[in-house]
Amino acid sequence: MRRFIRWSLRLVLALILLAMLLLGAGWWWFHPDFTVTPGIVYTKRHGHELTLDMVKPANPAGTGILVMVSGKWKSDPRKFQPWMAASFLREGHTLFAISHLSQPEATVQEIVEDVHRAARFVRHHATDYGIDPQRIGVFGGSSGGHLALMLATRGGAGDPHATDPVDRESSAVQAATVFYPVTDLLNLGPSTENPGDGGPPKSFVNSFGPKAADLNEWKSIGREISPIFHVTEALPPVFIAHGDADTLVPLEQSTRFKDAAAKLGREVLLTVQPGEKHGWPTMIWDAHLFAGWLTEQLKARNGPAGR
Repeated sequence: MRRFIRWSLRLVLALILLAMLLLGAGWWWFHPDFTVTPGIVYTKRHGHELTLDMVKPANPAGTGILVMVSGKWKSDPRKFQPWMAASFLREGHTLFAISHLSQPEATVQEIVEDVHRAARFVRHHATDYGIDPQRIGVFGGSSGGHLALMLATRGGAGDPHATDPVDRESSAVQAATVFYPVTDLLNLGPSTENPGDGGPPKSFVNSFGPKAADLNEWKSIGREISPIFHVTEALPPVFIAHGDADTLVPLEQSTRFKDAAAKLGREVLLTVQPGEKHGWPTMIWDAHLFAGWLTEQLKARNGPAGR
């Protein structure tokens, strides 16, 4: 009996020690060394200053990742915490957490314009931020995924005649990683947001401006801001993770985007999470895979910053 008690105590102590080691390792992983420069103003919209936070790792690799701080096309700088992107920081990526004015105060069309402005702003200040303007990626989920893909599909050269030098820069990205993105606002499929008449998502009718209530107008608006209609041979590599039980943004939003890209010979890697809905407990692991994949895609390259 004494031997059994001693053995049991040793086992309990070993398990406690193992748990402490695992907790310590977890804490260490999610707390890499970094510096934060918060509240950098990249533009104004309707009298509001729009900002981004720069998070620089201890050992930067010269790559920049634009993080779309957006859910339901609403944004709050406080929603992003560096520990969420620990894998990105450990890969040496400098992060730019981009916030936008929330809908309906800003329309989704205006939000898209503003994230393009943010991409141009970061590229314009690439030297100041210690990144290569030819090695910029983007990350986002849900509406943030939509915005990320709008940069991937529609990012491009700025206006060479613009008075503001920022607006002369390209808004293109060289790679995109996204969770369950909205890719086609005109064909919502089995989404719970499908109104059944081809109109905008039921909960977001006011998010696209007053003209969106007119179905004829909506066809033009919805097409203009749906990434799937803007896939070209210039599409950068894209990595998507999506749950096959998602009823808000159904998986077909990603599969049809992948198919559209494949027709033009462009790479879209799609990981399907069986039985998962709009988010799942192991997303932090998928983000870890995103970070490593971005490292591979953003290796030092030659050529113009536009693509």
